[in-house]
Amino acid sequence: MISVNLVGINVYEVVLEGSAESFHSVTLEPAFYQTLCQGTNTHEWVLIHAFKFLLEREERSEIASQFDLASLPLRYPDFVATLQDRLGFTQLKEERGW
Repeated sequence: MISVNLVGINVYEVVLEGSAESFHSVTLEPAFYQTLCQGTNTHEWVLIHAFKFLLEREERSEIASQFDLASLPLRYPDFVATLQDRLGFTQLKEERGW
């Protein structure tokens, strides 16, 4: 299970629960949040999907304990498009002609 809590301005604590619980401090700046979903999803939901994306590509122990979500496209060029799809934003853009 993945839980997300706001702990500061644009900073969230993400907890990957399970037998080996891990804690991650993640920054989600407003501009990148808008890029991912234009406010159509909660910040917490965006982060849950971002961590699902990460867990599909790397081991839990390889996920940094602190990072800015906007740095992920540097390592994973498909990150933004994949998240937009998962969040339903790609379909919304197509439907509304954005």
